[in-house]
Amino acid sequence: MKPASFAFVRPQGLQHALEALAADPGAKVLAGGQSLVPLLSMRLAAPSTLVDINALPDLDHVRVEETGVRVGALARHADVLASGDVRRVQPLVSLALAHVAHATIRNRGTTVGSIVHADAAAEMPMVLALLGGSVTVSSTSGTRTIPASDLFAGPMESTLHHDEIALEALFPALTSGEGVGFAEVARRHGDYALVGVGGVVRTEGETVVSARLGYLSVADVPTVVDVSSALAGGLTEEAVTAAGELALEHLEPADDLHATAAYRSQLVRVLTARVLRAAYDDAVARGGADG
Repeated sequence: MKPASFAFVRPQGLQHALEALAADPGAKVLAGGQSLVPLLSMRLAAPSTLVDINALPDLDHVRVEETGVRVGALARHADVLASGDVRRVQPLVSLALAHVAHATIRNRGTTVGSIVHADAAAEMPMVLALLGGSVTVSSTSGTRTIPASDLFAGPMESTLHHDEIALEALFPALTSGEGVGFAEVARRHGDYALVGVGGVVRTEGETVVSARLGYLSVADVPTVVDVSSALAGGLTEEAVTAAGELALEHLEPADDLHATAAYRSQLVRVLTARVLRAAYDDAVARGGADG
């Protein structure tokens, strides 16, 4: 199937791009195109204008500061994944990016584009939500920052206004005492995950102080669950089992062509335990290294 007809604009500057969006309520932004183009081809999206932002300057940055990682709108997944500084400052970003689709798609797709596409089966929206990150957006009316907690409105629906362009995503840095883990199960490598889980655990010595988990493919939006209460007695078998059940209270595993709700629920349990242990071990190891 071919896309419906549309106008095409390739601005050379941000102001031109913002004006083009503001002029047409049916316009869409094109960056990497790895999410949008398939929707166009299936006619699940039919914008009247495509505003291609790939010629805009200074939006392909990956800036790493001690407070976090700033990823520009045109930074490709592969560039973010290749950064050793990103792995050092916020390793969860790198862990998750390694699971995003295939190398060919990572070479073209943009991390910010994946986030604002707001697919609850994608890795990076969940990572931004779990880390408490944010997205900076701009329109002809000005610039604002949207915290991840306010960004995801529904299935493939963000709170960006139609005339706004996402300029940058901020992933806060790993803090002292924290460790991270990530795991997912897919039918084939590179497929969307049946279930994916990311985790951030903070310890003092070998005691768990807090534990937060992010889930993908088991709810309409990326979902973060605080499971700290389940681990008050330590990281025992009973505790990680309780954490999985606690998570399921906040999730909505569903049947589809790829898996049953019951199987997805079991994956939540298994991956919750796996990620909690990995993040705990990471936190303890980092604490020892810091000491």
